[in-house]
Amino acid sequence: MGRCSLGKEKPVKYLLDTCAFLWFLEDSPNLTPAARKAIIDPSNEIYLSAVSAWEIGRKYARGDLQLPKRPEVLVPEVREKTGILSLPLSEVDAISAEKLPMIHKDPFDRILIAQAILNGMTLISSDEVFGEYTVALLW
Repeated sequence: MGRCSLGKEKPVKYLLDTCAFLWFLEDSPNLTPAARKAIIDPSNEIYLSAVSAWEIGRKYARGDLQLPKRPEVLVPEVREKTGILSLPLSEVDAISAEKLPMIHKDPFDRILIAQAILNGMTLISSDEVFGEYTVALLW
């Protein structure tokens, strides 16, 4: 009779949308308990897309977002402190975002959806429009 080896379960991979990252950073009550639990669970892999870093920088530069530090300092500092991993934007991600149905018009969000789908990630987001796509969601 052979051995049955269960081995380790693969970690769940989550991609934070920009608001979820900012709400986590601020310890905001806007972040649901389920989302917060997933983010702080050390057995999960949590990612922040380069696209979200770009969106944060853009909103900060326009004066639409107040932060305690400049984005180029704050974003990597928070990621390092919390163990959130960086997800680069690839050419495939960018092209795949344009293949999605035009349900969501925001290009940042469309790329996040494409990245989550392509990388087998669950997207942590409060955006209800994301539910119109075939992407795993947590909120």
